[in-house]
Amino acid sequence: MTGSVILAGARTPIGKLSGALATMGATDLGAVAIAEALARAGVEPDQVDYVYMGQVIQAGAGQITARQAAAGAGIPMDVAATTVNKVCLSGLNAIFLADQLIASGEADIVVAGGMESMTQAPYLLPGARAGYRAGDQTVVDSMMFDGLTCAFDRCAMGVGTEGYVTAANEAGASFTRDAQDAFAATSHERAATAAKEGRFAEEIVPVPVPQR
Repeated sequence: MTGSVILAGARTPIGKLSGALATMGATDLGAVAIAEALARAGVEPDQVDYVYMGQVIQAGAGQITARQAAAGAGIPMDVAATTVNKVCLSGLNAIFLADQLIASGEADIVVAGGMESMTQAPYLLPGARAGYRAGDQTVVDSMMFDGLTCAFDRCAMGVGTEGYVTAANEAGASFTRDAQDAFAATSHERAATAAKEGRFAEEIVPVPVPQR
């Protein structure tokens, strides 16, 4: 079995909703990150054997977004690409799949990561294709519906998580509200400190934004 190594990594800055990266689609951002990661690794685009890219909100982004991002980074169109959707774990699962592919001996160089643009998530008109009749209709926010709402409990993911915690505690776990809040606060504090001290600078690639 062949072992995997990470040759290089790169990411774009984390944007805000309707912020500086609002005009950039997920595949545009993915292409920037892929191109920089390849450059840092000293790998030519035509040396890539496979591409896995995670993306949650794919509505309106076009077919096979992983290949769009790969092509945008100069990877040839005959290189296989797969888009992974495992909600919050999409990018991480893409890396897991890349490791499996290398371990199996099916590939030597695999690009893996994630991409997203919540700003460009479209609004949807369910039922419009078949035609509306009398009465009001609903415009659905794909950012919320596809990305932030539990498909089974039909509630916000945060609310759903609370239900899972309650069920786990009833089964014998001991997750307290205070402990969860403390962990979340510490995580945010560490991230803010790291950003302020420039610890993320080396992993971030500048993104050229059209008309800015």
